[in-house]
Amino acid sequence: MSNPRPVVLSISGHDPSGGAGIQADIETSLALGCHSCTVITALTIQDTVDIRKIIPQPAEQVEQQLRLLFDDLPIRCVKIGLIGSSEMVNTIESVIRTTDVPVVLDPVLAAGGGFDFSSRELVDSLITQLIPLSTVITPNSHEARRLIKTTKNLDECGRRLNNLGCNHVLVTGAHDQSPEVNNVLYRPSESPLRFSWKRLAGSHHGSGCTLASAIAALLAHGQLPVEAVSNAQDFTWKALEAGIPSRKGQSIPNRAHGLGAP
Repeated sequence: MSNPRPVVLSISGHDPSGGAGIQADIETSLALGCHSCTVITALTIQDTVDIRKIIPQPAEQVEQQLRLLFDDLPIRCVKIGLIGSSEMVNTIESVIRTTDVPVVLDPVLAAGGGFDFSSRELVDSLITQLIPLSTVITPNSHEARRLIKTTKNLDECGRRLNNLGCNHVLVTGAHDQSPEVNNVLYRPSESPLRFSWKRLAGSHHGSGCTLASAIAALLAHGQLPVEAVSNAQDFTWKALEAGIPSRKGQSIPNRAHGLGAP
């Protein structure tokens, strides 16, 4: 077989609207030339406005799926999204710790509509168990402050997240009120690397999932983290610009733009 697609494993929840979660990961991986294998941590009852309910999947079954996939497929990168419980963190960590592939963690703590996914126990588990194992983490500005338990400036948050063991912390600014979206990449012993993007009108469902999945796909292709972070932002912005409107809520990123779709 020539030029096989690199395999990205997505561990996340299912969003029936197709805007976020597992479907966002699959579409992004496909658009960027990867094969996506998936393990669903939770089912959800939601639309593009907000989440109504989360139905966690049995941790034992998730662990069985993860181990089977690692035994069977040449996984090149892991992307972690919605987890849902500290018990699921334990399950994911027990498998990921035995591998040596890059990990992209999108620490999803709340939905765009306000639904809170996380408990203090879950946040603490992310800090002690998954962030130290991650190659890149992609918190938005609210999540970065919540992880660090501070209202201090984001540069302080980024440095402290680096100190937890992750060498590439991309804090995104889509939830801020600035004229532009300002994203900042923090690395130990390096000056922050700042990116600015034109703020698009409206709001977007699944932008964080798309960004983290794009980073994972590009890492799977062999790009270094800084290159993957930069290129993934470009891909995500174009997907948002070409977004699919909904009747009630946020627009859905058009990840197919990478395939030449209109």
